[in-house]
Amino acid sequence: MFGNISIWQLLIVLAIIVLLFGTKKLRGIGTDLGSAIKGFRSSIKDSPSDDEAAEQPAQLNEQSKAASSTNKNAATEASDTKDKV
Repeated sequence: MFGNISIWQLLIVLAIIVLLFGTKKLRGIGTDLGSAIKGFRSSIKDSPSDDEAAEQPAQLNEQSKAASSTNKNAATEASDTKDKV
C-alpha cells in the first residue's frame, strides 16, 4: 500500500501541511499530543494490579458495614436518650 510512495512525495505532503496549518499550530498540536500520551502512560503505570483491585472492594465493603453498624448504634442511643428525657 505504501510501497509506491517515495520520500519526495512525503516531503511535498509535509510542506503542504506546514503551509496550511503553520508551524505554531503544528507545534501546539504536537505538544498536546505528547502530554496526552505521557498522561496516559503514567495512569497505566500507576493503576493497581488486578489482585489489588479485587481486594479493594472487599475492604471497602467491610469498612462500610462497620461504619453503618456504628451509625445505627449511635442513632439508637440518641433515640433512647430522647425517650428517657
